[in-house]
Amino acid sequence: MAPDTPLTDSRKDGLSAELAALKARNRQLEKINAALIERVESSSPSPSAPYAAFEHAVLLADQVRERTDTLHRTLDELGALNRRLTAAKAAAEAANHSKTRFLAAISHDLLQPLNAARLFASALEEQLARLALDDPTPVDASPRDASPSELVARLGRSLADVESLLGTLVDISRLDAGVLTADVATFPVRELLDVLAEEYRQLGAARGLELHYVASHLSVESDLQLLARVIRNFLSNALRHVPDGSTHGRVLLGCRRRGDWLEITVADNGPGIAEHQREVVFQEFRRLAPRQDNEQRGLGLGLAIVKRITSLLEHPLSLASTPGRGAAFAVRVPIRQPASVVGPSADAPSTGQFCASPLAQPLLDTVIWVIEDDREVCAGMQSLLEGWGASVHCADTAEVLLRQALAAPPEVLIVDHQLGDGQPDGLAQAQRLRKRWPDLPVVVISADHSAPLKARARALGFGFLLKPVKPLRLRQLLIHCR
Repeated sequence: MAPDTPLTDSRKDGLSAELAALKARNRQLEKINAALIERVESSSPSPSAPYAAFEHAVLLADQVRERTDTLHRTLDELGALNRRLTAAKAAAEAANHSKTRFLAAISHDLLQPLNAARLFASALEEQLARLALDDPTPVDASPRDASPSELVARLGRSLADVESLLGTLVDISRLDAGVLTADVATFPVRELLDVLAEEYRQLGAARGLELHYVASHLSVESDLQLLARVIRNFLSNALRHVPDGSTHGRVLLGCRRRGDWLEITVADNGPGIAEHQREVVFQEFRRLAPRQDNEQRGLGLGLAIVKRITSLLEHPLSLASTPGRGAAFAVRVPIRQPASVVGPSADAPSTGQFCASPLAQPLLDTVIWVIEDDREVCAGMQSLLEGWGASVHCADTAEVLLRQALAAPPEVLIVDHQLGDGQPDGLAQAQRLRKRWPDLPVVVISADHSAPLKARARALGFGFLLKPVKPLRLRQLLIHCR
């Protein structure tokens, strides 16, 4: 076809249709675009949508910054508070350590003179008993005057009251401070109960009361000193609540096997405890039915300490009572060895029976060395031991005793744990003497209740007694050592 060939009508009609279609498509796209723009602008807070959105974003950023600053200030205040709490905790811990050191100090510094007084009083009581035996003529005295033996007995009771009060305060303080730990070991229960039975039998007899004792040959697992504290509280309460001078006043200390447990019971026929008061008696500073004779000294802490000690030892505690007929306190202790292989035979006398008479001298001519840096305690110990017939040699160190070059070697060594400044402790000095006499029996005396010290003494094969020394307990231990 030539380039100047004219368009046909049909061709023109096709182009016109395509142009019309393009125009319609364009109009449709313009409508869609306008709708989209309208929708975007309608979602903005103001007709000037882009700028309003920018302002809104800036406002949100300011709010975020402000809240971030507030959060930082709060975190700074919380950090300062945590630092103050940490400092307060450190101060409380330091105060607790100071309290522990204070308790250790009073355990030694206060109990040391009390220990000496107890030894002198016991020695004096036994000397008066021997004098009375040699010369039974009664001492002339007016009805208002007490005899020397009665005065000494009152002195002993007063010292026992002071000892009980101090012991109670020290125990409750140690329990509160969390520094009282158990030194659990296996021992024959008679080792503990025999001497307690004899001690409280004598106390009861002085008031016209009768104590019955049912012994056991079983061995138990417990802390001997803490368990003794529990049983002493039971016995003291029983004697306290049975009226003086009653011909029917009785107290029972007995043992009964309960499966794998040994139940140690102290029962009395006093007024008993009403059911609604049986929880109250274990609360601090609570005492029931105080007597009117001013003989009931105490802080009302004894049974509260019992509850906390038995909880520490994990020994079940129980109370049974019938008002008007008496009460029975009991603690269960785990048995660790069968009865057939523990302790003396059933026919053998207990060590407590050897101590029954203060005038008996089972330690006659026994050579006893005593290492003690306190002169008063040393003199009191010497008076007591010589009253038992022993030959006693005292010094403040093992070196002094060795330099004396005594002809007779020691048969028993009694040593105080805490000696003078710069001196090895009592256990170290005892070990030195043990090198020369390997079989030398040793009894360590200390005001330190800590479990590690007790465990250390036991590991070395030493006996261990707490201050103030109970003369009957000391005598029993010395007899057992020989």
